[in-house]
Amino acid sequence: MSIKLYHHPFSRAANVVVMLEELGEPYALEHVNLMGGAHKTPEFLALNPMGKLPTIVIDDEVVMTEQAAIGMYLADRYALGRLAPTLDDPRRATYLRWFFYAPSVIEPGCAAHSSKYEYRASAVGWGTYDEMLNTIEAAIGDGPWLLGDMFTMCDVMFAGTLNYMLQFKMLDARPAYLAYVDRFNARPAVQKAAAINGQAIKDHGLDKK
Repeated sequence: MSIKLYHHPFSRAANVVVMLEELGEPYALEHVNLMGGAHKTPEFLALNPMGKLPTIVIDDEVVMTEQAAIGMYLADRYALGRLAPTLDDPRRATYLRWFFYAPSVIEPGCAAHSSKYEYRASAVGWGTYDEMLNTIEAAIGDGPWLLGDMFTMCDVMFAGTLNYMLQFKMLDARPAYLAYVDRFNARPAVQKAAAINGQAIKDHGLDKK
Protein backbone atom coordinates (compact mmCIF):
# COMPACT_ATOMS: atom_id res chain seq x y z
CA MET A 1 0.00 0.00 0.00
CA SER A 2 1.37 3.36 -1.03
CA ILE A 3 -0.05 6.81 -0.31
CA LYS A 4 1.69 9.86 -1.77
CA LEU A 5 0.47 13.36 -0.98
CA TYR A 6 1.59 16.16 -3.27
CA HIS A 7 2.18 18.78 -0.64
CA HIS A 8 2.99 22.37 0.15
CA PRO A 9 2.63 23.60 3.74
CA PHE A 10 0.90 26.83 2.63
CA SER A 11 -1.85 24.99 0.78
CA ARG A 12 -4.91 22.94 1.69
CA ALA A 13 -2.63 19.92 1.57
CA ALA A 14 -1.50 20.95 5.06
CA ASN A 15 -4.87 19.82 6.44
CA VAL A 16 -4.66 16.56 4.51
CA VAL A 17 -1.55 15.80 6.57
CA VAL A 18 -3.86 15.92 9.60
CA MET A 19 -6.20 13.48 7.84
CA LEU A 20 -3.34 11.09 7.16
CA GLU A 21 -2.04 11.32 10.71
CA GLU A 22 -5.49 10.58 12.09
CA LEU A 23 -5.72 7.66 9.66
CA GLY A 24 -2.50 6.09 10.94
CA GLU A 25 -1.46 4.62 7.59
CA PRO A 26 2.05 5.15 6.17
CA TYR A 27 2.36 7.89 3.60
CA ALA A 28 4.95 10.02 1.81
CA LEU A 29 5.00 13.72 1.02
CA GLU A 30 6.04 15.00 -2.38
CA HIS A 31 6.89 18.69 -2.16
CA VAL A 32 5.45 20.83 -4.94
CA ASN A 33 7.24 24.12 -5.50
CA LEU A 34 4.23 26.39 -5.94
CA MET A 35 6.33 29.52 -6.20
CA GLY A 36 8.32 27.87 -8.99
CA GLY A 37 5.19 26.84 -10.88
CA ALA A 38 5.64 23.09 -10.40
CA HIS A 39 1.88 22.70 -10.05
CA LYS A 40 1.37 23.95 -13.61
CA THR A 41 3.77 21.57 -15.37
CA PRO A 42 2.37 19.05 -17.86
CA GLU A 43 3.33 16.22 -15.51
CA PHE A 44 1.36 17.63 -12.60
CA LEU A 45 -1.59 18.73 -14.73
CA ALA A 46 -1.88 15.13 -15.92
CA LEU A 47 -2.75 14.28 -12.30
CA ASN A 48 -4.85 17.34 -11.54
CA PRO A 49 -5.92 19.53 -14.47
CA MET A 50 -6.74 22.31 -11.98
CA GLY A 51 -3.06 22.51 -11.09
CA LYS A 52 -3.87 22.72 -7.40
CA LEU A 53 -3.15 21.02 -4.11
CA PRO A 54 -3.99 18.75 -2.45
CA THR A 55 -3.53 15.90 -4.88
CA ILE A 56 -3.03 12.35 -3.62
CA VAL A 57 -2.05 9.12 -5.35
CA ILE A 58 -2.73 5.71 -3.81
CA ASP A 59 -1.03 2.52 -5.02
CA ASP A 60 0.02 4.36 -8.20
CA GLU A 61 -3.50 3.93 -9.58
CA VAL A 62 -6.00 5.99 -7.56
CA VAL A 63 -5.74 9.76 -8.03
CA MET A 64 -7.76 11.99 -5.73
CA THR A 65 -8.14 15.76 -5.61
CA GLU A 66 -10.37 18.09 -3.57
CA GLN A 67 -9.75 18.05 0.16
CA ALA A 68 -13.22 16.88 1.22
CA ALA A 69 -13.26 14.07 -1.35
CA ILE A 70 -9.81 12.93 -0.23
CA GLY A 71 -10.80 12.88 3.42
CA MET A 72 -14.03 11.01 2.79
CA TYR A 73 -12.32 8.44 0.56
CA LEU A 74 -9.49 7.80 3.01
CA ALA A 75 -11.83 7.37 5.96
CA ASP A 76 -14.15 5.03 4.07
CA ARG A 77 -11.30 2.93 2.70
CA TYR A 78 -9.08 2.66 5.75
CA ALA A 79 -11.08 3.63 8.84
CA LEU A 80 -14.76 2.87 8.25
CA GLY A 81 -16.46 2.67 11.61
CA ARG A 82 -13.61 4.56 13.28
CA LEU A 83 -13.22 7.86 11.40
CA ALA A 84 -16.41 7.50 9.35
CA PRO A 85 -19.82 6.11 10.29
CA THR A 86 -20.67 2.89 8.50
CA LEU A 87 -23.13 3.05 5.62
CA ASP A 88 -26.01 1.81 7.77
CA ASP A 89 -25.27 4.15 10.67
CA PRO A 90 -27.90 6.93 10.87
CA ARG A 91 -25.15 9.34 11.90
CA ARG A 92 -23.67 9.08 8.42
CA ALA A 93 -26.28 11.53 7.15
CA THR A 94 -25.01 14.23 9.53
CA TYR A 95 -21.43 13.26 8.70
CA LEU A 96 -21.99 13.80 4.97
CA ARG A 97 -23.95 16.99 5.57
CA TRP A 98 -21.18 18.83 7.37
CA PHE A 99 -18.38 17.30 5.29
CA PHE A 100 -19.78 19.04 2.21
CA TYR A 101 -20.82 22.16 4.10
CA ALA A 102 -17.23 23.17 4.90
CA PRO A 103 -15.92 23.60 1.33
CA SER A 104 -19.19 24.46 -0.41
CA VAL A 105 -20.58 26.98 2.11
CA ILE A 106 -18.05 28.08 4.73
CA GLU A 107 -15.16 28.73 2.33
CA PRO A 108 -17.05 30.76 -0.30
CA GLY A 109 -19.24 32.43 2.32
CA CYS A 110 -16.23 33.68 4.26
CA ALA A 111 -14.44 34.74 1.08
CA ALA A 112 -17.46 36.71 -0.13
CA HIS A 113 -17.92 38.40 3.24
CA SER A 114 -14.26 39.36 3.68
CA SER A 115 -14.03 40.74 0.14
CA LYS A 116 -17.37 42.57 0.54
CA TYR A 117 -18.69 40.77 -2.51
CA GLU A 118 -22.23 41.86 -3.36
CA TYR A 119 -24.70 39.04 -3.91
CA ARG A 120 -28.32 38.04 -3.42
CA ALA A 121 -28.63 35.65 -0.49
CA SER A 122 -31.27 33.65 -2.35
CA ALA A 123 -28.87 33.07 -5.24
CA VAL A 124 -25.90 31.60 -3.34
CA GLY A 125 -25.49 28.42 -1.33
CA TRP A 126 -24.44 30.10 1.90
CA GLY A 127 -27.37 32.53 2.15
CA THR A 128 -26.56 35.43 4.44
CA TYR A 129 -23.37 35.62 6.46
CA ASP A 130 -25.33 35.55 9.73
CA GLU A 131 -27.28 32.49 8.62
CA MET A 132 -23.99 30.75 7.91
CA LEU A 133 -22.58 31.72 11.32
CA ASN A 134 -25.66 30.39 13.11
CA THR A 135 -25.58 27.17 11.10
CA ILE A 136 -21.93 26.56 12.01
CA GLU A 137 -22.76 27.03 15.67
CA ALA A 138 -25.73 24.67 15.38
CA ALA A 139 -23.50 22.06 13.74
CA ILE A 140 -21.03 22.18 16.64
CA GLY A 141 -23.88 22.04 19.15
CA ASP A 142 -22.90 20.63 22.53
CA GLY A 143 -19.90 18.85 21.02
CA PRO A 144 -17.36 17.78 21.64
CA TRP A 145 -17.48 16.80 17.96
CA LEU A 146 -19.94 17.08 15.10
CA LEU A 147 -21.23 13.58 15.86
CA GLY A 148 -21.15 14.04 19.61
CA ASP A 149 -18.58 11.77 21.23
CA MET A 150 -17.45 10.26 17.91
CA PHE A 151 -14.55 12.12 16.30
CA THR A 152 -14.59 11.65 12.52
CA MET A 153 -12.78 12.78 9.41
CA CYS A 154 -15.58 15.31 9.02
CA ASP A 155 -14.20 17.12 12.06
CA VAL A 156 -10.81 17.36 10.36
CA MET A 157 -12.46 19.02 7.37
CA PHE A 158 -14.82 21.23 9.36
CA ALA A 159 -12.46 22.28 12.16
CA GLY A 160 -9.57 22.68 9.73
CA THR A 161 -11.67 25.08 7.68
CA LEU A 162 -12.76 27.06 10.75
CA ASN A 163 -9.19 27.17 12.01
CA TYR A 164 -7.99 28.73 8.76
CA MET A 165 -10.83 31.24 8.58
CA LEU A 166 -10.34 32.29 12.20
CA GLN A 167 -6.59 32.61 11.74
CA PHE A 168 -7.04 35.05 8.87
CA LYS A 169 -9.99 36.82 10.55
CA MET A 170 -12.40 35.81 7.79
CA LEU A 171 -14.86 34.44 10.35
CA ASP A 172 -16.33 35.94 13.50
CA ALA A 173 -14.59 34.43 16.54
CA ARG A 174 -17.61 33.08 18.37
CA PRO A 175 -16.82 31.25 21.64
CA ALA A 176 -18.30 27.99 20.34
CA TYR A 177 -16.01 28.10 17.31
CA LEU A 178 -12.92 28.81 19.39
CA ALA A 179 -13.65 26.04 21.88
CA TYR A 180 -14.24 23.53 19.06
CA VAL A 181 -11.04 24.48 17.26
CA ASP A 182 -9.08 24.35 20.54
CA ARG A 183 -10.29 20.78 21.11
CA PHE A 184 -9.25 19.92 17.57
CA ASN A 185 -5.81 21.50 17.90
CA ALA A 186 -5.18 19.55 21.11
CA ARG A 187 -5.38 16.20 19.30
CA PRO A 188 -2.01 14.41 18.95
CA ALA A 189 -2.48 13.89 15.20
CA VAL A 190 -3.11 17.60 14.68
CA GLN A 191 -0.03 18.53 16.68
CA LYS A 192 2.12 16.03 14.78
CA ALA A 193 0.82 17.36 11.47
CA ALA A 194 1.65 20.92 12.58
CA ALA A 195 5.21 19.78 13.29
CA ILE A 196 5.46 18.08 9.88
CA ASN A 197 4.15 21.15 8.08
CA GLY A 198 6.45 23.37 10.13
CA GLN A 199 9.44 21.21 9.23
CA ALA A 200 8.51 21.43 5.56
CA ILE A 201 8.49 25.21 5.85
CA LYS A 202 12.05 25.12 7.21
CA ASP A 203 13.30 22.43 4.84
CA HIS A 204 12.22 24.39 1.77
CA GLY A 205 13.28 27.79 3.05
CA LEU A 206 9.73 29.11 3.17
CA ASP A 207 10.38 30.78 6.53
CA LYS A 208 12.89 33.07 4.84
CA LYS A 209 10.62 34.50 2.15
